[in-house]
Amino acid sequence: MINNKNMTDDKILQNLKDANCTSDFIAKFFELTGKTQEQVKLLSTHRVWLLNELHASQKRIDCLDYLIFTLNQSKC
Repeated sequence: MINNKNMTDDKILQNLKDANCTSDFIAKFFELTGKTQEQVKLLSTHRVWLLNELHASQKRIDCLDYLIFTLNQSKC
């Protein structure tokens, strides 16, 4: 018989993996079981990191878009 708590933990684990959390991060998250505020703080920290990565990627895309635009303009 499957324990509902384990099913929930499995879903949480998959969600953390999908969010690109490291195994150390995941271990720390589960160590904090029962300490919801600390888990939220840990998740928020990772969210900020991901958002910074997103912004850095957007900046790189913007650089490429500018280069493509400039090259296309020079053809005219």
